[in-house]
Amino acid sequence: MGSSHRPAPGAHPAAGRRRGSVLEKAILDAVLDQLGSVGWNGLTIEGVAARAQTGKAAVYRRWSSKVDLVADALKAGLPPVEALPDAGSLRGDLIGLARMLRSRMYSRSGQALRVLMDECDRSHAEHFMELIVGRVIEPGKELTGEIVRRGIARGDVRADATSELVVDVVPAMMMYRHKVTGADLREEDLVRVVDEIMIPLLGTRGAPAGGDQGGA
Repeated sequence: MGSSHRPAPGAHPAAGRRRGSVLEKAILDAVLDQLGSVGWNGLTIEGVAARAQTGKAAVYRRWSSKVDLVADALKAGLPPVEALPDAGSLRGDLIGLARMLRSRMYSRSGQALRVLMDECDRSHAEHFMELIVGRVIEPGKELTGEIVRRGIARGDVRADATSELVVDVVPAMMMYRHKVTGADLREEDLVRVVDEIMIPLLGTRGAPAGGDQGGA
């Protein structure tokens, strides 16, 4: 007698009742999950719908293309870059920056970004570059610039250490080390980037390397 309420094979009774923003969030979360597991080339609308436990028609009603769907998933998934507290030293500030960047690199959204940059051809990658620049690159540069200005004011950074290339060094080294080793960056990797590259690059001659240990 109770079998009359049993869902048909393949149906998603709980997911089928979702509407509006709840369903959209499930779909966008599924996009990031799929990028992490099957990559850009393997991602399909059908696969996203299955992961979100909905029908593909629900996805197509909201997004007409894979590119638009992925772009909206990144917009929703990328957290804002927040200001870093002043650690009181150049070393402490730089280690805090490196830790924040690592956290974003290995977040679900960060992994999705790396997949897109590795797998997308130029025509598709260009669709995501404005988003990446606005949400990731420029905020990271601003934070690094703020760290340099703090250090100059404290006297532990050279007054002329204002080249636009300076702000690229930490994220560039982190990405390079990740790609070369094929392993996740460890705490000691971050500390080495700071102590062996950034402190000599930015520090005033004879200035201490940053006083505290920056929590390392």
